[in-house]
Amino acid sequence: MSINKTSKLDLLINQLDLTEHIEQFKSFFSRQSSLYIEGDQELHYRYIKALDNVEFKAPPKVADFYDIKGHLKKRGVLNFGQMFEIVKVVRYFRYFKNRELEGIIGEWMSKFEVHEKFQTIEKYFTSEGKFEENLDETLFGLSARIKEHKNNMSSSMKRMMSSSKLAGYLVDTQIHYINDEECLLVRGGFNHVLKGAVIGRSSGGFFYVSPDSILKSKEQIRYIEQEREAIFYTYAKEFSATLSEIQPFIAYIDKEFTKFDNYQARVLFARSKNLQLVKSKNDSKIILNSFTHPALHKPKPVDVDFSKNILMITGVNAGGKTMLLKSILSAAFMAKYIIPMSLNENKSHIGSFKAVLSIIDDPQNVKNDISTFAGRMQEFSKIFEYKSALVGIDEIELGTDSDEAAALFKVILDDLIKRGQKVVVTTHHKRLAALMADRDDVELMAAIYDEEQRVPTYEFMQGIIGKSYAFETASRYGISNAIVNEAKSVYGDNSEKLSLLIERGSQLERELKQKHKKIDDRLEELRLKELDLREQKEILIKEIDDKKSELKKSYALAIDEAKTAARAGDTKAIHRAMSKANEKLPKEIKETIPNNYVFKIGDFIKYRNNKGSIVSIKDKKEALIEVGGMRLRVKTKDLKPTKNIYVKPQTNVKVNVDKKSGLKCDLHGMRAEEAEETLDKFLSDALLNGWDEVIVYHGIGTGKLSYAVKNFLKAHPKVKKFEDAPQHFGGFGAKIVTL
Repeated sequence: MSINKTSKLDLLINQLDLTEHIEQFKSFFSRQSSLYIEGDQELHYRYIKALDNVEFKAPPKVADFYDIKGHLKKRGVLNFGQMFEIVKVVRYFRYFKNRELEGIIGEWMSKFEVHEKFQTIEKYFTSEGKFEENLDETLFGLSARIKEHKNNMSSSMKRMMSSSKLAGYLVDTQIHYINDEECLLVRGGFNHVLKGAVIGRSSGGFFYVSPDSILKSKEQIRYIEQEREAIFYTYAKEFSATLSEIQPFIAYIDKEFTKFDNYQARVLFARSKNLQLVKSKNDSKIILNSFTHPALHKPKPVDVDFSKNILMITGVNAGGKTMLLKSILSAAFMAKYIIPMSLNENKSHIGSFKAVLSIIDDPQNVKNDISTFAGRMQEFSKIFEYKSALVGIDEIELGTDSDEAAALFKVILDDLIKRGQKVVVTTHHKRLAALMADRDDVELMAAIYDEEQRVPTYEFMQGIIGKSYAFETASRYGISNAIVNEAKSVYGDNSEKLSLLIERGSQLERELKQKHKKIDDRLEELRLKELDLREQKEILIKEIDDKKSELKKSYALAIDEAKTAARAGDTKAIHRAMSKANEKLPKEIKETIPNNYVFKIGDFIKYRNNKGSIVSIKDKKEALIEVGGMRLRVKTKDLKPTKNIYVKPQTNVKVNVDKKSGLKCDLHGMRAEEAEETLDKFLSDALLNGWDEVIVYHGIGTGKLSYAVKNFLKAHPKVKKFEDAPQHFGGFGAKIVTL
């Protein structure tokens, strides 16, 4: 990014009051970088959101590789500090790769393969960046000698301080450091008992003396250090030559780390302040929900729908119009650069713009001999150079006659819209607002004033032109009531009436907004209750299904016991097993019959699962009913009234028990429907009596009855198989059925 572009960007950041926010964001970078990420923004955003789902430690601070790559390109020698910058990047990428993450982050990290030649260099650096001298025998020996000399120096100084000969000359028993030399503070005449060099004098006239033994040891250490430096330089030349051979690898990790650094800085900054990561969409619509400008302390969240070409903000002085304009431009700017911000990301929508431009400050400058209006015209002339830009203009009519400016700026705004610009305007003058208000591409918005408290609310209402409340603002800031009242008189009745109409419109809109909020709160409350009820219903349905499944299993076991008893011919055991099975079934919820309902002879009723009619009634508590050809005496409380029913006459079914051939069912002469009903009852009785095999006679005839019987047996859930009977049992005219 060029210096000119950088200065323009810094100016915009300053105008939008984003300087502190951006500086805090930049502090999360591992290395200095521009705000804009080069390349496909959609792809960058995918990586940022994927990284946001991963817990990771921040990368170390890393220097830029520009000088490092320049030295290697010229076959220069890098120092160990420069080499360690490369090592830090490689080790951080290895840390991420070893975590074996899934998704696009894992795929990205799997591409990093450390060059074999670099691994031989990396092992010589500790985690703090120090050279591993233990890997070189000579260096290890030299370090041991230096350590030995230092120990000797320390021991020598201690012996001198405890010497009885020197005790009379010592001013104190401390080791002093003068010009990086270890010294003793002694009185005059010390040369009789101490040989050394005077390093300095104290304010009290005493001498700082470095003993000869210490000076000799330090000289020895300097010689050893020179040997070590020579060895270090040999390693540096060797390592630099190796790094020159793998320049493509270094360039690759440098580029990828810069990209990763941009991602991690955004993720960690957003986490630190509970901000949202939002990217601009491919349109020009701006919808902000619960947006808060980072420069404000305890701000009121901003909600604004800026889907049209022009947003015109009017209303009370010091009511937040300028900050609303800055908020809209700031949101667009931060979305363009994917800088974390505070808003409801699910309900917000921020379009994409090639440039974000602002005309906010008063351009008047005495040195340049330029007026406010002339300066504004200069700034407007620059805007026409852009296309598809978002433009914010604060106090559009600043510096000249409002009526003339209204006509001029109407035409200017029209031209800007034709060029694809999107414009936010604040103004106190209603002339321009009135000229633009009836257009479909203009959105009006007004700052709201609290009449009771006589203060701005810092809230906004869309769709209206707001009053400036100049007189009220003047009173609030100390102008006397007498001056304000006289100003109102000069202002005139007609103008006051217009202001009252505007004020009344604002009040009605505010009341409507409050009602809408109550309705929205109520709807949200009902929605949450509905979700809760659905959840409870799902839980109950699951409990019921589990209980049904449990009961069915228990009932099936009891039925099997009944079948076993039936095969054994034990009637009592059958009844006990059936009763036990029925007890396992869930009880039916009986419908309550009104207390005043009176049953009469002939009424059609429902008794359990059967329908019939009342034959006679005794004491209104008992009734003789006819159900399915049988007569039963039951209690009237167990009956339910029902509509008129058709009771089919009972068909005589020939069922014979034959020890040799088993049960038989004769269907000769019946219609298909009648035969199916008879056969269904016959099979139920057979199952109840525990028979596993029965024979059904249907005859040959036209084949219709035979066809109906086959289809019925195929569909019956308890029929295992069936086949034509042997010739001596009827052949094709009968079926042997296995249950």
